[in-house]
Amino acid sequence: MTREVELRDKVRKNLAARGDAGAAWLDRLPALVERLEAEWKITVGETFPNATEAYVAEAVANDGTELALKIPIVGIEKTERELRFLEAAAGHGYVRLVRAERESGAMLLERLGPQLAQMGLPIDKQMAILCATLKQAWMKALPGVRLLTGAEKAGQTGLVIERAWPKLNGSRPDKMLQLARRFVRARCDAYDPHTAVVAHGDAHAWNLLHDPKTGGYKFVDPEGLFIERAHDVAISMREWPAEYLAGDAVALGRTRCALLSRLTGADEAAIWQWGYLETLVNGLLYTESGQDQLAARFLDVAETWAGAA
Repeated sequence: MTREVELRDKVRKNLAARGDAGAAWLDRLPALVERLEAEWKITVGETFPNATEAYVAEAVANDGTELALKIPIVGIEKTERELRFLEAAAGHGYVRLVRAERESGAMLLERLGPQLAQMGLPIDKQMAILCATLKQAWMKALPGVRLLTGAEKAGQTGLVIERAWPKLNGSRPDKMLQLARRFVRARCDAYDPHTAVVAHGDAHAWNLLHDPKTGGYKFVDPEGLFIERAHDVAISMREWPAEYLAGDAVALGRTRCALLSRLTGADEAAIWQWGYLETLVNGLLYTESGQDQLAARFLDVAETWAGAA
């Protein structure tokens, strides 16, 4: 009898969006898990609660080592890139890859602890941990892997903003869009392959997990960019919007930006510009998905920052 495989709601929604290909992947999943259990000599247990684009479950090796099994769902473009990324990192700043199967994209990973976002730490402490781990995780090159460059990421960001902006139906001042265009051009022009690093691409506290063996933290789910350090750092500018809205959003943003620059050495102006762009994009994407209350937090912050520009 084929085992039943549990999937989280967010994973099922992403599968449903892939139509017949998603349904076929789901049909094959139980047999794939059983085969990997036999071939990799592991026992697969409960699924982890926060997966969105993969089946991620507890696994235990025959020798008792606690691991995690990750199988990305069909149609995830970054699967091979993530695998190569983790191979190159070799456990430095990123979760350690124990074994992989390229055909299915399955990865056997070391078992880490809770996400930084779940640790109940003050925001400043979370940012300090994020920055310290980024400095360990950044790599100078990833041979043989095509990564989106900083200029391409800025251009892609601009396209997202231009596509989604009309959906606001004039509810936000046009100055926000004009500032975004200026910042996109600036970050395109600033790209320098001699100073760029192999970066995570979405370095927030939900993608950073506690390592119970060392007491430190490691990143998971890298997007993979070849970009200036300021972009990875600026993800922390986008996060925790409620803190900004509880006070002077401009002053609090500038204070956070200066702290992130001191912690990493990344350029403060670049952090501010990427932070504005990432915050605006979050608001626009939540608007597109109908999550208006959540969208408003990010758009309110971006509007306040744009007003003070």
